[in-house]
Amino acid sequence: MTPLLLAAALLANAPASPAPAPNVPAPNAPAAPDAKEAAGSKPTAVRLDVYPPAVHLSTARDRQSVIAVLTLSDGTTRDVTGETTFKAGDESFAKATVGEDGALTYYPAADGTTTLTATYEGKTVEVPLSVVDSGVTPPVGFRNDIMPIFTRAGCNMGSCHGAARGKDGFRMGLFGFDPAGDHFRLTREQAGRRLNLGVPERSLLFEKSVGAVSHTGGKLFEPDSEYAKLILDWIAAGAIDDGAKENWNEGETGPPACVSLEIYPPSIALTGEGSAQRMVARATYSDGTDRDVTHLVAWNTNNPTAAAITPEGAVTAGAVKGTGGAEAFITGRFDVHTVGVPAIVLPENVDFEFPDVEPENYIDEAIYDKLATLRIAPSELCSDEEFIRRAYLDLVGVVPPAEATREFVENTDPSKRAALVESLLDKPEFADIWVMKWAELLTIRADNQSLSGKEAVLYHRWLKEQIDGNVPVDQMVRELLSSSGGTFDTPATNYYRTERDTLKVAENVAQVFMGMRIQCAQCHNHPFDRWTMEDYYGFAAFFAQVGTKNSDDPRERIVYNRGGGEVKHPLTNENMAPKFLGGAQPDFRNDERYRGRDRREVLAEWLTSEENPYFARNIVNLVWAHFTGRGIVEPVDDVRVSNPPANEALLDALAERFVESGYDLKGLVKDICTSRTYQLATRTNPTNLADTANFSHAKLRRMRAEVLLDSINAVTESPEKFRGLPLGSRAVQIADGNTSTYFLDTFGRAKRETVCSCEVRVEPNLAQALHLLNGSTVHDKVQRGKVVQTLLQGVEGKDGEEGVPPMEPAEVLEEITFRCLSRAPTDAEKQALEEALAEGEQPQAVLEDYFWAVLNSREFLFNH
Repeated sequence: MTPLLLAAALLANAPASPAPAPNVPAPNAPAAPDAKEAAGSKPTAVRLDVYPPAVHLSTARDRQSVIAVLTLSDGTTRDVTGETTFKAGDESFAKATVGEDGALTYYPAADGTTTLTATYEGKTVEVPLSVVDSGVTPPVGFRNDIMPIFTRAGCNMGSCHGAARGKDGFRMGLFGFDPAGDHFRLTREQAGRRLNLGVPERSLLFEKSVGAVSHTGGKLFEPDSEYAKLILDWIAAGAIDDGAKENWNEGETGPPACVSLEIYPPSIALTGEGSAQRMVARATYSDGTDRDVTHLVAWNTNNPTAAAITPEGAVTAGAVKGTGGAEAFITGRFDVHTVGVPAIVLPENVDFEFPDVEPENYIDEAIYDKLATLRIAPSELCSDEEFIRRAYLDLVGVVPPAEATREFVENTDPSKRAALVESLLDKPEFADIWVMKWAELLTIRADNQSLSGKEAVLYHRWLKEQIDGNVPVDQMVRELLSSSGGTFDTPATNYYRTERDTLKVAENVAQVFMGMRIQCAQCHNHPFDRWTMEDYYGFAAFFAQVGTKNSDDPRERIVYNRGGGEVKHPLTNENMAPKFLGGAQPDFRNDERYRGRDRREVLAEWLTSEENPYFARNIVNLVWAHFTGRGIVEPVDDVRVSNPPANEALLDALAERFVESGYDLKGLVKDICTSRTYQLATRTNPTNLADTANFSHAKLRRMRAEVLLDSINAVTESPEKFRGLPLGSRAVQIADGNTSTYFLDTFGRAKRETVCSCEVRVEPNLAQALHLLNGSTVHDKVQRGKVVQTLLQGVEGKDGEEGVPPMEPAEVLEEITFRCLSRAPTDAEKQALEEALAEGEQPQAVLEDYFWAVLNSREFLFNH
């Protein structure tokens, strides 16, 4: 191997971004979300809060656990329940007990109202306490007392009896979505075995739960526990389903439904491994009453390493890597409600001061506020060479020309980065990128079953006209969803040709335009979100009346509103009225705003209006993910309660500005690309070394398949021919998802078979490396494009045009490096060339080998 090839081999294995600069200064003083503490100072108490903010006790079986939380000047919190003095103004109304775990709980003693006063180190909080019906013991109800026990104990989980075929011969509705069915199977199947009304203790349901007989799921609770007593009392009272109409007395409407769930405290910020915080959960019912359900909630954490939680709702901080903080999201599920609170865990005894950096815009302000809370300092800005390459790849989908890079680097104008963004936004290639991304979301893909080749091309052309004209996104979506007419004359109607199943259309609309995967709710209530089967089928009803018919042209179809057609609930067999997802239910019979109108048109108006909080947030999240490699909600199409935004304030700010701008895509992109956050380097510092979610540094991103191929074609001057497009067209311009190449498939181009964001794959793998090293793409293009030969020999001028003089080998080396990597060659690379030429190697062969090696390097393949 020549010295130059050895250097090229080293280049191919070098990191895509330079190593961290030596002697990176470590931050050195603690910072709060709203203030900075002096280095080494001890945080002071700022506020004492008691949760819940009011105690309501009703009936003899009610109770309420109470916690006291202290907020310190550095933004952290402490559970001080055990150190706080609680005193009721009149102690005859409620009795306080302290459990073995230190939990404080109040039980009703007599009807009345008083004030509960909490005192901690001079800080005092007053909480109203009321008791009603303290002498009344209500019967144990199946819906509100027994069903929550099954969920809390895990009986109706997918891994247990909630599986599609049940477990050990007994099936329950997943996460309790079908209480009537569960009651039937408990009381009517295998009569006398699962429930023994005469001797409740001999009921199989009870014996298996307490471990008295063999149970695949093991022992779930003790025989003398509250859960066991409730189950026995219910069986002894006849095992009635209080939710069944035949069991209601005249004038009764059944048990009250749970309408909301609250979790306290609303946020957690713990310091040091082992620090803890008890949680409290309270459910509110349709009759206005509330109930402590801390012991019935199914608790979960998305990061048990940082913040674990016990089944009883006690959060404990784990060890934190590095000097920055870690995050978790604590969720509680009860009935059909899932609610969560953020938890931050910070290391102890770490001095920190947020660096003095000025935000460029509102994006940086939201980012910096979150980073200061986590005690994370952002990385330094990337170099000009890195910025122009990043901006070109993200905005127009190709590496910058060598001359453009040189001019940009030499430009001393302090506003040159903003000017570069403006100029790239005006290029037609910018529209090509977003046409490609929308074509993936809309699954533009020709096949014999749904979309013909002509329909796909016309659909793609319509989409390009929208993006080229910078049509407001809300307007484009309204036209798309409410479209009617011929698939040739009105190409937007092809949206209803790519998917014809009513339920699938509803799922796709929710996922693409609201970022929500509601598929789970087709068969059962969503286990990790708010959506029920009623929500699912009510939303699907908007698309029940979409019809298609033949046109005069046998190749074309007409999409129209049939004016009839309904969606039935699979459990009740009732027709579902259209209902906005997470919104109101429009009255198509009596409301003048909706009467006689196409349901899709009504939905499209609501979907893109400010009444729907999800549309704008979803679009800005999609755009943000394109430029940073990670969504504020990640994955971008999996918005749910249990998958919260990494930065709620940032998502809100972007959505608000997007709406104010009239849903201007270019304006949104400009805001993102001119922010300081977008310009950060990939190099980390001691505080953000472990950060992957808070945008404290840029993320290394492998180029997506189309952009990589277009960049290889550009630097090698070797154009590609794609089916249906002229020679020299770019891969990002391909209209049909079925048109592809081996290279595009290998590097993860979306097949557009589904709307899932996961179709685009940017993870490197062995097949990609082997294709670059041994395949025909890179080698043939280096040879076929003759870039090295042309640069060495020059080009003669023709027809009065000025020719290009030949270059010296060192100049060609510089040109190749600028073309591919947007930087000048290093001294080591220059020296390797000199040594190779000194040994008598042919300049063209050596430089072509270098060209090939650069195209195989991680520095070329990654956006950094």
